Amino acid sequence: MRTAFIVVALALAAATCRGRTADSGPDAIEREMAVREARIADSLAVPVSDSSRWSPIAVWVLPAELAEISGLATLPDGLVLAHDDEMGRVGVLDPRKGLLTRRFSLGSRVRDDFEGITLVGDTVYMATSNGVLYRFRAGGDGAEVPHETRDTNLGKECEFEGVAFDAASSSLVLACKNVRVKEFEDHLLLYRVSLTDLSAPPTPLAIPFARAIGGNEWKSLHPSDITVDPVTGHYIVIASQERAFLEITPAGEVVRSESLPDKHKQPEGVTITRDGLLVVSDEARKGSASITLYRWRSPAASE
Repeated sequence: MRTAFIVVALALAAATCRGRTADSGPDAIEREMAVREARIADSLAVPVSDSSRWSPIAVWVLPAELAEISGLATLPDGLVLAHDDEMGRVGVLDPRKGLLTRRFSLGSRVRDDFEGITLVGDTVYMATSNGVLYRFRAGGDGAEVPHETRDTNLGKECEFEGVAFDAASSSLVLACKNVRVKEFEDHLLLYRVSLTDLSAPPTPLAIPFARAIGGNEWKSLHPSDITVDPVTGHYIVIASQERAFLEITPAGEVVRSESLPDKHKQPEGVTITRDGLLVVSDEARKGSASITLYRWRSPAASE
């Protein structure tokens, strides 16, 4: 029953949906979950404008075990994978209900500097800061899943934070937080690693800071996560240090470059669901970790 208690405790945590029921029995919790789902659905049905994009539709407070939440990735059913920063632990979140539905791991002895997660079909990839890829399948609650590793050999060129799958090029895209290649020191640097031709060298996508930063006041960019918009195929990059948000085409054109809202004190992860839900995770910093939900696109654009 311990697992069920943790899930229920999260379901009743403070969030933007504050309508709590008088009792905490199963029926009351089920009604609360239905209310939350309905409110999220209603919010997503409203057309999105630039003025309303950064108005959150929910903020879910996460349990202590996700205090070091890092990257995010979306499963086909709309649930979200969230991983720990230092241990091979993965939680599965329901963003519409604010629930931690299950958690699994790569084993209690697996420790590394995990900095990103993404999904390729039914295979999960987690990337480390030195470019090592862990490959595995999602497991059931409490499971320890087998995994394989592959070294991209990019550790000398970058310290990475964030990985995403680009279906158009059948490649993983890794975001470079700290560049160690002199010619790209003043660039936002991404590397594409082919999943179909393992012998192909990783290809860099370098965008000059002047173009990536635009009219913002940032002096540099240190990405903390990357995802791919499932509708447009554009790359979405966030940078915790600058509190930056960028939308970039696979060709390197900067579509959007702006600041995240001030409420994000340590934004570490980002993902977009197929129905247009933008999810941003914040690591615990003088408080609890959280995920914030935004409307990313209008309903018609998601069809």
